[in-house]
Amino acid sequence: MSLREIFCQDRAIGLLQRALAADRCAHAYIFAGLDGVGRHKTAREWAKLLLCEAPRTEQDASGSFADSCGLCTSCVLFESGSHADYAHVYKELREFTKDGKGKPPPLDLPIDVIREFLIEKASIRPSLAKRRVFVVSEAEKLNPHSQNALLKVLEEPPHYCTVILECTRLERLLPTTKSRCQIIRFGPVDEDRIVSTLAGMGLGPPQATFFARLAQGSLGRACQWARLELDGAALFETKRKVVTSLAHLALADALNLADQWLADAKEIGTGWARLDTTVSKSDIGRRAQKTVIQIFISAFHDTLTSTITPTRLLINSDQAQPIAELARWVGPEQAAGAIRDGYEALRWIDANVNERLVFERLLLRLAPSAIMSQRR
Repeated sequence: MSLREIFCQDRAIGLLQRALAADRCAHAYIFAGLDGVGRHKTAREWAKLLLCEAPRTEQDASGSFADSCGLCTSCVLFESGSHADYAHVYKELREFTKDGKGKPPPLDLPIDVIREFLIEKASIRPSLAKRRVFVVSEAEKLNPHSQNALLKVLEEPPHYCTVILECTRLERLLPTTKSRCQIIRFGPVDEDRIVSTLAGMGLGPPQATFFARLAQGSLGRACQWARLELDGAALFETKRKVVTSLAHLALADALNLADQWLADAKEIGTGWARLDTTVSKSDIGRRAQKTVIQIFISAFHDTLTSTITPTRLLINSDQAQPIAELARWVGPEQAAGAIRDGYEALRWIDANVNERLVFERLLLRLAPSAIMSQRR
């Protein structure tokens, strides 16, 4: 992998390249954007370039483009995961902190991880390269204590230290944290590129198109769903059941349907756990529940789209008939309200609210809508 191979992020990589060419690299960055759009790959390749002993520079239409050589000792160690001057910091490292052994995986990124794996190591001079580089995943989960502890490094960093915070929600970072970092924004990946990638993995056109549109520009997320589907998790069939159940929903069915969706989410989580053994079970459970809610949102997004802009492509393009049935009972305002409730449910899942209550509330709040009041 190299910076050249990262696609659909020319603006972000161009900013980094111009800073390097002018010898004005920041000591701290925030790579902001959706999960799965190339933030982590860019962070790794940028770190690899900063640590490289013999970077390569080429000229192209936009100017000079620098990349790691891939051959020096530093690059070889980096690719093997044993570079002494590079550290990937993530919340699951709490198990390896002084007092963290045996504790359950945390919801946030605890201060102990930041202290032991970043702050303390930042004070140690590099042993191989000219820099030390730290990449912090899920920086949006840094609690205020962790961010305040990090401020000293961000405000007065050693000259050899570079910190990269990967963040999906900038509003969760303190103003003092953001003001001490250069923010690099990452945009969504083109839908055609995602569909092509999923087709190359072996998905059929309906599945590839649906996952690409549901992912909203996140190639990584779409690929995760594709791997689940190919592993036999029947995620596409689950989404078809969810959309159909919404088209024929009645108030008396709401609680039973919530139970069914929870069971579906559990099945999805079981498949995810087989494919991703590095993520905690609680995080995988939340990820699976959020997938079902995203399907819920997509159904009402399509309902709204088919009513207001009928020529626009549907996310659930393979289920135009159930979407049309749903649109008969749900007006634009009600569809917008359901979408709002869906995004609120996503936030509650992140906040570890009881998932049964989240799903039941989501469905019961449809009771005043035409979907239940007019189908009699």
